[in-house]
Amino acid sequence: MSRNTPIVHKTRTQVVVEVLREKILSGEIAAGEPLRQSALAEELNVSRIPVREALLQLEAEGLVKFEAHKGATATELSAAQVTELFELRALIETDLLAKAIPNLQDEDLNQAEKVLEQLESAFKQEDAIGSWAELNTKFHTTLYQAADRPHTLEVVHGLNTNCDRYIRLQLLLTGGIPRAEQDHRDLLQYCKQRNTEKAVALLREHILHAAGAIRVLVAEQVK
Repeated sequence: MSRNTPIVHKTRTQVVVEVLREKILSGEIAAGEPLRQSALAEELNVSRIPVREALLQLEAEGLVKFEAHKGATATELSAAQVTELFELRALIETDLLAKAIPNLQDEDLNQAEKVLEQLESAFKQEDAIGSWAELNTKFHTTLYQAADRPHTLEVVHGLNTNCDRYIRLQLLLTGGIPRAEQDHRDLLQYCKQRNTEKAVALLREHILHAAGAIRVLVAEQVK
């Protein structure tokens, strides 16, 4: 009996996650609106525990944020921010990759492959959403480090931090995982082949395609 309890509980939590996610993305819950656990529990006819767990999962997705003395609130999604962040990423990351490829060692490529396998595994695991962005950044960083541009890499990490929630939403809600997996595999293969032209072109398309999918998602939210 005790072995079955977590499964039932997780299912209830997932239902709450899906309801609240839809309310936030549809605009029914406005950006900045407080998310009171007791009120949500009463509205959804559940205890506060699955509500709290759902809010934590939505925080990992970037749709909810917790603030001191304020509790949980719905975050704001911005198409303009998506455009700026992802265009900057496309400019800077492609330049880093082009500089890195001639210097990549077998050790770098083997490490990138290990991280990619971890990311692919995380895509298939429930409740691993919070690790997606970290592993994605680690994969790209492993390829970029050979450029020996530490300050530029620092800028990229800052951009990735701001892109995290948008990337999670794109992967979760637009069916982006299969394409992301294939793009990463192809990118690693081009790096192994030292094919800078194809690698850079793929990376640019990879980033800008994600931006386009996310803008559609955000536009639907603000209708």
